[in-house]
Amino acid sequence: MSVPSDVLPAGAVTVEDTVVPACAPWSARVAQGHHLRLIDLEGQQAIDFLCFNADDPAERYHAANTIKIPCQLYLGQGSVLRSSLARPMMTIVEDSCGGHDTIFGCCSFEVDEVRYGATNPECCQRNFERELAEHGLGPEHIVANVNFFMNVPVKPDGHTAITVSQSKPGDYVDLRADMDVLAVFSNCPEALNAATGAGPSPVRAIVYQPGG
Repeated sequence: MSVPSDVLPAGAVTVEDTVVPACAPWSARVAQGHHLRLIDLEGQQAIDFLCFNADDPAERYHAANTIKIPCQLYLGQGSVLRSSLARPMMTIVEDSCGGHDTIFGCCSFEVDEVRYGATNPECCQRNFERELAEHGLGPEHIVANVNFFMNVPVKPDGHTAITVSQSKPGDYVDLRADMDVLAVFSNCPEALNAATGAGPSPVRAIVYQPGG
């Protein structure tokens, strides 16, 4: 069930609270034990997400390890984002939506040209490149990412596609940092498929220290 976007757990201390515009990137260092709440303000808006060990970015989110340790494709409450060393990086401690995608990665100009014969004005690949450059990291650090709020069902025959998201306005996912992490996301600009519903929209990112 969705909750008002201003509600945080009792005693929480906000470290950062940012409304990220449609099609824009965002990043922040999240200290171990602190939480990152991502809020889909208008609903059906994909957030392409990566995280890195803040002190050694060679250790980064690893999709295959995240999938194969629990033997589960989709992320929801209780899911652990694991690193290239199979260590817990972030844990989803609250989630009002569920079913977050681990397999489709991010959009790029090149792949959209192949898929649709057209491109968007921006893409998640370029957003990641721009934001990672702010932290001294390059395109080689971009790996297959989590897509929060993106719906990618897999049929029994193995076929899959991006379909209309189940997220509603105010839906959120709350991630606890299990180590000091650099969290980076692209507020997806994709308008050639269902990843952003009726079109790209803003999201909200809150970094907070839980109380007590």
